[in-house]
This record gives sequence, structure tokens and C-alpha cells, in this order.
Amino acid sequence: MNKKLRLLAGLPLALSLVASGCSGGGAPGDGAKQGGEGASPSADNGKAPYEVTLVYMGNESTDIKKVSEAMSQITKQKINATIKLQPISAGAWAQQTNLALTSQEKIDIFMASSIYNFSTQVAAGHFLPVDDLLAKYGQDITKLLDPSYLNAGKVNGKQYALPTNKDMATQGGVIMRKDMVEKYKIDLSAIKTIADLDAVFATIKKNEPQLTPIATASALTPVDILARNDALVDKLGVLPNYDNGLKVENLYERPEYAELLKTMRKWYEAGYFSRDAATSTEQPHDVVKANKAFAFFNVMKVGTAESQSLRTGMPMVTVPLTDAVSTTSHVTNFMHAIPRGSQNPEKAMQMLNLLYTDKELVNLLNWGIEGTHYVKKSDTVIDYPPGVDIKTVSYNTGNISFMFGNQFLNYIWPNQLKDIWQQTDQFNKGAKKSVALGFTFDATPVKTEVGAVNNVLQQYKAGLETGTLDPEKTLPTFISRLKTAGMDKIIAEKQAQLDRWKAAMK
Repeated sequence: MNKKLRLLAGLPLALSLVASGCSGGGAPGDGAKQGGEGASPSADNGKAPYEVTLVYMGNESTDIKKVSEAMSQITKQKINATIKLQPISAGAWAQQTNLALTSQEKIDIFMASSIYNFSTQVAAGHFLPVDDLLAKYGQDITKLLDPSYLNAGKVNGKQYALPTNKDMATQGGVIMRKDMVEKYKIDLSAIKTIADLDAVFATIKKNEPQLTPIATASALTPVDILARNDALVDKLGVLPNYDNGLKVENLYERPEYAELLKTMRKWYEAGYFSRDAATSTEQPHDVVKANKAFAFFNVMKVGTAESQSLRTGMPMVTVPLTDAVSTTSHVTNFMHAIPRGSQNPEKAMQMLNLLYTDKELVNLLNWGIEGTHYVKKSDTVIDYPPGVDIKTVSYNTGNISFMFGNQFLNYIWPNQLKDIWQQTDQFNKGAKKSVALGFTFDATPVKTEVGAVNNVLQQYKAGLETGTLDPEKTLPTFISRLKTAGMDKIIAEKQAQLDRWKAAMK
């Protein structure tokens, strides 16, 4: 992403794992005509325009009203509606949105996310099912999104949210400092598995004693990145190899998990991790930025090397170590839902249709007004106007374009790959799809067990997965504690729900 744009404070790695962008059905721009096929002026018999309130996680900006007015000039003509942008900061998001949804405040379009309790919000009745609205007013959305991605927004067979059109897959890999790779002539093409990294980290440890070979954080360990399974949202019961005949298993009892722990322990004892790896909350890219580390593991997609180079302030290179895979958790990390507080769901869906199809509208929302907040360098490339930068620009959503509609319509910035959307389209098309893509687990029936199991995970998981704890001694105790806390009951419930989901898909 643009070197002058900050990542929205507080967004989870999942954004890092996220912060990020791309298209799922057809080449970028397919079905994305200016205004969309279903965007003709609304025949509302002289009614005053309806104001659509869009609530999302983002920054408040000085010129947000000006941008709303510029967007409304388009939407009034096309659907007889105006738009009100209502960002909420990441820190206040959970509290404010819970109150607003519970009290059914007037919200017409809401940023729904599997990261932020989407299934719980559906179970609480906060969102409207939109199947009929989508069929009538969102025809361009259904043409644009691959059905498997669209289905990921369904719960119990009903459509409650629409995934944004962005990168729909991720793969695990390692991100390394380019200067060190070149200095020690590390052959990236020879790195195929994590075993091939032993010699790389040994070289850094021996010759660069001021650098920790692997930066990590307790919230996202290398094992989280490298495990080859569908986490089925929460990892409390997974699908090994994204299939496993739809049989849910305990990740922590799997042989491959034990093998990964052995590698982590070996690396820890060799000094490749910091001594506080199990408790550190510092983001790995910040450790690299401070010139204290060489590499870190992360989820990757098209443009990761460029975006991580911006985050660390130095050139980085990437090596993928797992296949690119689409799972429900990634497809549903950013979606649009229509809350029950909407006073005109029809207009909300018409507005959504525009956000997936109208290039001028979506770029106004993302970047602001041309000539004021950005200038065009070409038909596709933009930059800040002379004398303006990230600190002084008067409209800045926080680099969250992946949250809105169709990211493939976005202008790009000078430091981005010029063909990033074409590459991302191919990345999506080439990605493996989990057989459980579209399944969302409802943990309500086992919420007591989930709480107890999460307490056990907090005690053991980070220590084991950073090599701080010896798996030979600790893994059996960890597994036993998980069972006592109710892991088997959670897996049985998840299996029952997955079986019902499969039957409903036939």
C-alpha cells in the first residue's frame, strides 16, 4: 500500500493479515461499469432523497462532510439517495457498535466482520436477511462475486452480509530483509520448506549478533501462519488440509502440530527467537523497523513485499511456504450488512450496488476529492497534491479501501505494483478453496466450553508455539487440559453444524 498511508491503528494482524486488498469473479473491472447496470436514476415519484448512513471502522477527517456531499451528488442522480459517512475508531468500535446495534440506531450499511463477532451479531438479530433485496437491487454484486465467496456471508442458509471484493485468499510464508539476503547471498529459490530456513537463520545468528533472526508476537505465532488447515473460524476444531472429508479434528492432537512445535523448540534453543517471544506484544514489523530483527512469518498475498517494505522502512523479500487457500475466515473478514435499524433497506442495497460498481463513487470514498486530496498521475495512478502528505491531507480514511465494495475499482499509488489488481485476480483464481468455504460456526451452544478452552490456550499456546516451552514435557499436559475444559464437546458441536451445513448445500 502507499508509503504515505498509515495502517488503521488497532486493526488486527488479520489486517496485517490483512491490511490489504482484490477480486473474486472475473477480471478486475468485469461487471464494474461506471454506475453499474442496476444504477439508473430512481423513480421515487418526487420523494426527497433518503440519507444512507454508512458505519465503518476508520478515521474521522476534516473534509469528511465535503466528501459525503461529493458522493451524494452521484447517488442522488442514480438512486435518489444521499450518503452520510460515519467512521468509528478501532478502539471504540466494539463498545459503540454493540450499543448502536442493540438499540437499533439508524444505520443503513454496517461493516460486518468475522473478526468482530459477525455470527454472534446475526444470532442476536442485529442484521436483516438480504436475499430478496440482493436479487432485486444488487444484481451487479451477484454478477461480480464468485458464488462461493458470496455464500460465505450466509448463516443458516440466509444471506446476512456481502463480502467486499478484494483478495480472497492468503498463504503463509516468511518475510526477510533484502539487504541481509543479498549480503549473505541467500538463494530464495532454494527455500521450499521450513527446514530450508535452518541454514538461513544460522547465518544471521552467527554474523549479525545484533539481530534476532525471527521476530514474533504472542498473538500470531509462526505455527499460526504455517499450519495447513481450515481453522473453521476459531481453531477449536479444524479441517486438516482444508478437506479431511469434512471431519473436524483437534489441531493440537495432530502429528503435524507436534512436528511444528519441535521445530519451534529447536529454533528457540538456537537463539533464533527472542527470550520473551511468548509474551511479546510488539508487532514483528516494528522490531525489524527498529533494526533488531531479520525476518518474521506472516500471511501473504499479492503486493506483500511492497507493503511490508513500507511498514518496516526497508526493502523486504517474501518466500511462500504454504499454498494460497480461501477459507470462510478470510473471505468474511470485511463485509457489508444492513442492520435492523435501517429505515430504508431498499436504498441501502441500491447504495451497496453502487459501491461495487461505480468507480468514481468508490474512489471518492477511499481517497477523497481529486485536486484537493489527491491528483492523478495517469488514468490509474494517483498521488498527493504538491505540498500535501499523509500528515496534512484533510481526508484520510486510514488506508482501509479493502473494507468498501469493490477494491478492484481503486486507483493505485506510485509505489504499488502497477498490475496489482490483475495479479490479485489471478491469485484468487489460482487459490485452493477449502471444502468448508462458506461455513460459519455458531459457538453459542458451547460458549461455556469455549471460554474454558480459551483460558487453557492463553496459558500454553504461545509458549509452545514459540519454543519457549518444551513440547516433549508440556504438549501432553496441554492436550489433557483442553479435553478437561471441553474441547471434545466443542468439536462435536462444530461437526454437527458442519454436517447440517453440508446437507443444506446439496
